[in-house]
Amino acid sequence: MSGARQAELRRRLHALGFDAVNFTALTPPVGGGLRAWLAAGLQADMHWIERAAEKRLDPQLVLPGARSAILLGVSYAPDERARSVPPPAGRAAWARYALHADYHDTIKPALAAAGRLLEELYAAAGTDYRYYVDTGPVLERGWAERAGLGFIGKNAMLVSRAHGNWLLLAAVLTRIELVPDEPLRPAEGGSRVGLLCGRCTRCLDACPTQALTAPGVVDARRCISYQTIENKGAIPRGLRPGIGAHVYGCDVCLEVCPWNRFAQAGRRMLLAARDGIAELTLAELLALTPARFAEAFRGTPIKRTKLGGILRNACVVAGNSGDESLLPALVRLAGHELPLVRAHAVWAVFRLTPKDRADEWLRAARAAETDASVLAEYAAEA
Repeated sequence: MSGARQAELRRRLHALGFDAVNFTALTPPVGGGLRAWLAAGLQADMHWIERAAEKRLDPQLVLPGARSAILLGVSYAPDERARSVPPPAGRAAWARYALHADYHDTIKPALAAAGRLLEELYAAAGTDYRYYVDTGPVLERGWAERAGLGFIGKNAMLVSRAHGNWLLLAAVLTRIELVPDEPLRPAEGGSRVGLLCGRCTRCLDACPTQALTAPGVVDARRCISYQTIENKGAIPRGLRPGIGAHVYGCDVCLEVCPWNRFAQAGRRMLLAARDGIAELTLAELLALTPARFAEAFRGTPIKRTKLGGILRNACVVAGNSGDESLLPALVRLAGHELPLVRAHAVWAVFRLTPKDRADEWLRAARAAETDASVLAEYAAEA
């Protein structure tokens, strides 16, 4: 009876819109490398990871008595025509997941429905659970690997045989003892990074900022996704050329993975595409106002970066573009109210035109500048 009930649970979770549904036991623990990663400072200033480290390593601190985890995946695999295609001239590159309504918002109702399923199918035993979609102290990738959803590749991402690198993960912790699914291939001592990568190092070689310092190890301080999304301050000057056209996030280490050739298109029942974002030109991004920012990105994960962050990123992309037609917009931003935006606009102007011309373009802005961080950008170009 229990096997039939679990099969019914799996079937109905698929029906809710989850493209991958697997189960695992919560012992032994996963995430043995987390403490070393944190000790090395590779999390940059994402202090929320440190604060919840013990909970991430011990699900009992999240849900006492938890015995099983249900790992759920939502595929956002692009169709063949959209894979690994660079943005047209004059436009920016966006992480693919960001071209949808915020997945936290669209997946959460299905997780609430998953909880109700547990209550319906398991009665009192199913009433205690916790669910998260990239928002709680759960090592989703480690548990997903244990549950057989995929393996952790050298790019530190979960790689699925069915969905490639394109799974958004969610987890439900429960006190119910579920029959665990088998991992793709048992690995002594737990996770073994790159289990099915073989000799391939495409992701390590392709990272524009060399953020993958070893197989499965991401130095967030060098990662484009961290710098363009999580970092609230200045992007280090030495990393800015490597940002390339990436205005929000980066998919390079995902796109180059050979496993993507097997990726099936997801049903997208729990996603809502947002048309128009990828079509925004650099000129339009540089001209964003608070009202236009709210209109363009309302309900998307991009809103978390706020207007100043997107303008900062757009300045860097403009500086890397080689497009001198953007100089007037950048000069206007060199007088923006936010020093963060002014500093990156100054850098971009000096990237696009010789120093003597840049000095001329920025003469008025420099004369009016009083902020130390922006003055440091001018000094670095002296």
